[in-house]
Amino acid sequence: MESPFFARGLRFTCIRCSRCCRHDPGFVFLSEADLERLYRGMGRDRNDFIAEYCRDVNIGGRQRVSLTEKPNFDCIFWENGGCRVYQFRPFQCRSYPFWASHLETREVWESIRESCPGVGQGELHGRDEIEDWLRGREREPLITNS
Repeated sequence: MESPFFARGLRFTCIRCSRCCRHDPGFVFLSEADLERLYRGMGRDRNDFIAEYCRDVNIGGRQRVSLTEKPNFDCIFWENGGCRVYQFRPFQCRSYPFWASHLETREVWESIRESCPGVGQGELHGRDEIEDWLRGREREPLITNS
């Protein structure tokens, strides 16, 4: 089996620019573990949390639960220069930019530098760590309703 392009690791350090959290429409899909971390961390009831901060999204015929966005497309939890639920943030946010879609090829990885200035900078993340991030979604599958 051929080694992935990231076999020797990839450099990435979050510079807290918030570009991944703001200005563009998108989805932050939740697992049950994400949902529980968020509502418990905020001291909220599960159903109240969902009603206030979540929306159902139809993707490929499946309903998924996503965080809502503000009218300007900022994440619902982005305020005053950062994430107000950073310590409880969903797996999708914690694992960024080590997403399968970003790790298909070196060219794809390099292309995200335009939107994420931390890519290619700072800390070297080894292959084992990157593969652990990729397996993380299997450990925390998304909430789906057919």
